[in-house]
Order: sequence, then C-alpha cells, then structure tokens
Amino acid sequence: MTNRHVRLLIAGAAAAALAGCAVGPDYQRPAMPVASAYKEPPPDRSQGAWAPAQPGRLAPAKDWWTVFEDPTLTALAARVAVSNQNVAAAEAAYRQARSMVREQRAGLFPALGLDAGVTRSGSGRGTVVTTPGGGGSGVVTSGGGGASTNYRGDVNVSWEADVWGGIRRSVESARGAAEASEADLAAATLSAQAELATAYFNLRSADAQIALLTELVEGFERSLTIADNRYKAGVAPHSDVLQARTQLASTQADLKDLARSRAVFEHAIAVLVGEAPETFSLAADPNWRGAVPEIPAGVPSTLLQRRPDIAAAERRAASASAQIGAETSAYFPSFILTGSYGFATSELAQFFNASSHVWSFGLSAAQTLFNAGATRARVAGARAAYDQAVAQYRQTVLAAFQDVEDQLAGQRSLAEQYELRRQAAADGQRAATMVLNQYREGQVAYTDVVTAQATALNAQRSAVQAAAARRTTAVALIAALGGGWTAPS
Repeated sequence: MTNRHVRLLIAGAAAAALAGCAVGPDYQRPAMPVASAYKEPPPDRSQGAWAPAQPGRLAPAKDWWTVFEDPTLTALAARVAVSNQNVAAAEAAYRQARSMVREQRAGLFPALGLDAGVTRSGSGRGTVVTTPGGGGSGVVTSGGGGASTNYRGDVNVSWEADVWGGIRRSVESARGAAEASEADLAAATLSAQAELATAYFNLRSADAQIALLTELVEGFERSLTIADNRYKAGVAPHSDVLQARTQLASTQADLKDLARSRAVFEHAIAVLVGEAPETFSLAADPNWRGAVPEIPAGVPSTLLQRRPDIAAAERRAASASAQIGAETSAYFPSFILTGSYGFATSELAQFFNASSHVWSFGLSAAQTLFNAGATRARVAGARAAYDQAVAQYRQTVLAAFQDVEDQLAGQRSLAEQYELRRQAAADGQRAATMVLNQYREGQVAYTDVVTAQATALNAQRSAVQAAAARRTTAVALIAALGGGWTAPS
C-alpha cells in the first residue's frame, strides 16, 4: 500500500467519524402525570382556584429563608452552604462527576506520546541487526564485530475514530450523571437549610414555652402559698396544699424537659452549620416574634420543575439513555489510526539528519465476532437501567406532588387552628384568674383552681406549638416547591 493510499484511508476514517451518527436512542424526556392545578385550595377561598404565578411579584427562590424576617436565621442559613459537611460531600461528588465528563471527552481526541531510547548490542559476527521498539520506528545497523549503539526517538499518535458514536454517547451519559450530581448538591443544600430552619423555629418555640412555664411556676408558687395559708388558717383542707404542690412540681418537671429539648435543637443547629455543639450557643429570646409568610395565591403546579430531586432523577434517566448507545456501539467495528515520526541512527551526531528520520502510519480495524451474547446482555442491561431510571423519575414527580399537597393542606389547617388556639389561650387565662380570685374569697374549692390553671396552661402551650408548626410547615412547603415560589425561567 502506498503512502497516498494510507493518507486516503486516514482521511476517509476521519470523515466517517465526523459524519457518523451515534447509535442508540436519542433521549426524549419521559412524559409525566403533571396536574394543571393543585387539589388543595388556596388559603384565601375568595380568590378561587390556583392561578398562574407572576414570577416578578412573588418571593425569590434565592435566600428563601428571608421571608421569615429573622436576622439570626439568615446568618445561620448562609453558613450551611459553606460549612455543612453533607453539602461539602455533595459538592465533592459533583466535582468528581465533572472530572468523569472530561475523562470521557478526552477519548474524542488523539493521544500523543513521545518515545526515545538507546540500544547497545553486540554479536560475535560482523553484522548486528537491531530493531528498536517504540511507535514503529526501527533501524538496521552493521558493525564490524564488537558492539554497536543505536539511538532512536519518535513522536507517536493514536486515535480511535468515533464512527458509531460510542464515545460521544459515553460523554453524553457522563454529562447527564454530572448534571444529576449538580442537582444532588442543590438538594443537599436545600435539605440542610430546611432542617436548619425547622430546628431554629423549634428552638424558638422552646424559648417561648420555657418563658411561659417559668411565669406559670411563679404563679403556681403563689397559689401554693395561698393554699398553705388558708390551710393554716383552718379554712381549707390539707388536700388543697397537696394539689398545689403536685401542680407546681409537674410544671417544674415540664420546664426541665423543655430545657433538654432546647439543648437538642441547639446541638442540631451547630452540626448543620458545621460547628461542634460544645462551641456553639444561641441566646434565648423569650420575646421572639417571627413572621409567618403567606402563601401567594398564584403558585402554579409547574413550580415542581425547580425541585432538585426531580431534576436529578430526570438527568439520571438521560444518562441511562445515553448508556444504551454506548453499549450498542460494541456491535460495530472499531477503527484506530496510528502514526509516528522520529529519528533512528547509530551515530548520535547524525541523529537529526534527514537520512535518519523514520515514519509510519497505519489504520487498524477490530470487530468482535463471537462473545457468547455478552454485548447483547450489556445492551439489555442498559435498557433495563433506563427503564428503572424512568420509573424512579416518575415516582419522584408523584411524591413531589404529594409533598406539596400535604404541606398546602397543613398550612391551611394550621392557620385556622392557630387562631382558635390563640383565642382559647386568652380565654383560659382569664378563666384561671377568675377562679383563683373566687378561691381566695372561699367561693370555690381548690380543685376548681387546679382544673382552670391546667386548662389555661395546656391552651397556652398549644398556641405556642401551633405558631411553631405554622412556621415549620411553611419551611416544608418551601422545600417541597424546590426552594421558593418563583416560577423558573
């Protein structure tokens, strides 16, 4: 074969690689059972059903925690993306996935190498035949007995022509996996931020309940004093004193339990912001009043597109689809172009002379004729992996709709509950005060006082807990919507 024929073969293979189509299916996003509107009605029934959102007038998805108008929460949430170790691990996994894309993409380009060596050989005869290895270069030298030295050096190139698109499909698959990893990073960040906000609101709820019980303990101590004085004066039975002591001790025990719960929430916040619990503390704020954001009436169901777990599942389906093509390319022959150019001589001073240069070019083809169905099995496995990824994608979407519907129902119900519990707490406190005054005047038994005060206490704690539940449910709803209420661009 002449040099001209070799060059024509190389040019033809390169043209085929550039013009070749990638085997395997071209990815199409699977159809999803997306609803046109949510089942749960908006909080304001007068506005009717959910309407398409106006992104410009809704809260931005970035820094979503600012809707709660709490500077401490804002400062803590900003630390999550920097210091949280789960987020750091997800970020490292994303960098690893991106490196895999670069590794697969490198297969589309030629591999360039440098080979050099010195061979010293000898023979009892007068002729020494030396064939140095390395990239196809070689030289035959003769010597008059003794030993001879041969010098060689060449640059060699090897390139597998991606005629059937197998390498391109591998790149496509790696890119889909990297995009899924990027979405996993966003999901890990959102999850950590939501956990932080939930723990923070529970801590503030514990602060409010601790302040409430501390005040009640002082009131129960006064009630115990009143009961004891009345008993000593002979106008009340000893059972009144025992009941007052029981009520006081129970409330003090509840206060200790709340202190334990607050410590647990504080430890959780420390870990979420990447700090050891022993070096982290949040000052108590018994008068804390955080905002409860209202849900915009224009939240559309399409906001689920922003959820990072849905994006990750969809990108994994795309990656699995591309892998089918990568495995299918094994049915077809592979073409490898090789070439080298260098110098070989027995005289070092003549190394770069034109007479010392050597070169070679070649085209090789390889085709598997029989492998007992291994290729067919790998393709079938890739198709099964794609079907699994599609099913997981659809399940993720359905679970996301359930999550949003649950949180919408919770928001509406908790808003109504909070108003009722707030009113019950106010009425219970007035009733307890009235009954205590009646006891001082000897009009009622102390049992009535205990009952009224216990009812008031339960109502007040329920109101505080309902307020915290509204905020934590709002956090869950924001997370369910992918980090906010603004429609994606």
